[in-house]
Amino acid sequence: MANHKSALKRIRSNEKKRVLNRYQHKTTRNAIKALRIATDKTEASAKLSNVISMIDKLAKKNIIHDNKASNLKSKLTRFVSSL
Repeated sequence: MANHKSALKRIRSNEKKRVLNRYQHKTTRNAIKALRIATDKTEASAKLSNVISMIDKLAKKNIIHDNKASNLKSKLTRFVSSL
């Protein structure tokens, strides 16, 4: 257990960040799944810009790696264009 006030505060703030990061990451994964299920090109292209924005936000906050974000965006864009 932590012995200093600052260490206790760090534990609390880390837990808050962890929960928020998990929520944002899970929400993005669900949006990606919904995009991959889409069969209509206009619907998928509308969802694509939203999903790309979510992926960029995760990469900016270092929740996912920049290269993973690029790979995801590339694959999703190719998927939508192939519909």
